[in-house]
Amino acid sequence: MPLETLHTRLLDNLTTAILLVAADMRVSYLNTAAESLLELSSARVLGENVQNVFHEDENTVAGLRRALETGTGFTKRQTVFHLGTGHDITVDYAVTPAWLENESLIIEIQPLDRMMRFSRDEAILSSQHMTQSMVRGLAHEIKNPLGGLRGAAQLLARELDSEQLLDYTNVIIEEADRLGNLVDRMLSAPRRLQREAVNIHEVLERVRHLVEAESHGALKIRRDYDPSIPELSGDREQLIQAVLNVVRNAQQVLAEQPTGAPPPIIELRTRTVRQFTIGNQRHRLACQIDVSDNGPGVPPE
Repeated sequence: MPLETLHTRLLDNLTTAILLVAADMRVSYLNTAAESLLELSSARVLGENVQNVFHEDENTVAGLRRALETGTGFTKRQTVFHLGTGHDITVDYAVTPAWLENESLIIEIQPLDRMMRFSRDEAILSSQHMTQSMVRGLAHEIKNPLGGLRGAAQLLARELDSEQLLDYTNVIIEEADRLGNLVDRMLSAPRRLQREAVNIHEVLERVRHLVEAESHGALKIRRDYDPSIPELSGDREQLIQAVLNVVRNAQQVLAEQPTGAPPPIIELRTRTVRQFTIGNQRHRLACQIDVSDNGPGVPPE
């Protein structure tokens, strides 16, 4: 394998985004992680002024030029980059002057949004496990007196002659049974995933048809699908339920909009993301589903 090809493959397997910027401030190289981070293909970015691709403020290019002139690199932490696509990302980045055929800058970018989300997800999972343990312990405590309550109601019913009073004991028995079923569900182990090859767009279309039918035409759902996404391995029914929950949340918020608000719109969007971490596992290729709406959004607080 040619050395240049090997170097390219090595760079493309890094999770750190790498860009090479020439002395004229134009991007001359970016790896796969950079394409994913910047949400742009190399064909679109190569030859572009770096400030058209991302910048933190009007002094970004000036700082890069100083690094070229002085031959001194620098590092910035927790910086918000404004992407050419209109999105903002929080990153740490390091700039290193280098001589590669000509004067250049190597920019290494480490996204913090994903790391912060990973830490948040870890905290949520830990909290969920703790909550599940508490709920199961509480369910056991509820189940024991519940059986006694039901038995006492049955004994009382045998001693009563009044139909009206029997109705009351029947209500107690029925509600005790309902609570017992609820406790059993809380104590039961979650259903194991039934993995199969799933077309994610068929899942989204199923959700779209369900929600549009429920709204009787009052809600418009737009689609922005990436047709190149291959089938993925997953539990079809649980995927449908998960997406349906998110879309219904958006639907409920839009239904509370005041009179005169724009017609409610939900958009379903799919994209592929590379070198993405889910839980503790890094995946070379993953599917990203975005559910957005034209509602008021989540308050900053």
